[in-house]
Amino acid sequence: MDEKDWILLKLLGEEKSVTKAAERLFTSQPSLTYRIQKIEESFHVKLFTKRNRGITLTAEGEYLAHYAVEMLRKLQDTKDALANLGKEVQGTLRLAVSSNFAQYKLPGLLAKFSSIYPNVQYNVQTGWSTRVMKLLDEGDVHLGILRGNHRWQGNKEILTREQLYVISKQKISIGQLPLLPFIKYNTDTSLKTIIDGWIHEHLQHAPLTAMEVDRQETCKEMVKHGLGYSIVPEICLRESDQLHRIGLTNEKREPLLRETWLMYDPKSLELQVVKAFISFLKQEQHVTI
Repeated sequence: MDEKDWILLKLLGEEKSVTKAAERLFTSQPSLTYRIQKIEESFHVKLFTKRNRGITLTAEGEYLAHYAVEMLRKLQDTKDALANLGKEVQGTLRLAVSSNFAQYKLPGLLAKFSSIYPNVQYNVQTGWSTRVMKLLDEGDVHLGILRGNHRWQGNKEILTREQLYVISKQKISIGQLPLLPFIKYNTDTSLKTIIDGWIHEHLQHAPLTAMEVDRQETCKEMVKHGLGYSIVPEICLRESDQLHRIGLTNEKREPLLRETWLMYDPKSLELQVVKAFISFLKQEQHVTI
């Protein structure tokens, strides 16, 4: 058994499908099936039974899939420890980052950090904040950067606070919003809750939803072409967008804010690369507003 075999078993446990596991490993299904047969012969067990769609792991298969996760984690911990033996900041930094922060902030931050610490490599996974939390909970990453306040037993600190805005092509007022076409976009639950709460508290009528799109950037382009208005966090806005903005406030007339959090297991601080990145991140992304 080698690292590739443990990865194979881990993916079988996640996907419950030989086809999907082969796709994620960028290999052919026959090649993967052959390797599975060799593992079964090595342990004298059957890993799974076939069903109409996908597979069902046997008890032995479930055990090995869970064991594979632990083996891969121990292997990564060993690699991290070896990279940490010297005084130089080096090794692989494993990050999970919310999509918005990854798109608008992360590239510049990593480029600057790389210029300071050129011997650091990166393993970055992005997605909605719920996925970031899952990766943190499972110990697959050193730290997570996510939007909204989620429960976490480890260290958590606010990186930034940003205001939410109504955006439109032409100048409008809050009073006009119920009569104008509203453009919705797919987002995580925390932001959706903030937006829905503000609409419920401040508009007499529900907005006239003109369209629903998959991403904030798509939504912003629709707004730029005068097809309606939307509500977005400041992180995705640029002066070059040339959009009219109305800063939203809560019932106390304070800016309606969304927070970006840094979360990590305190044990990660034993790694020099993690300590260096957290220190760098705090300097670059100090809390605003």
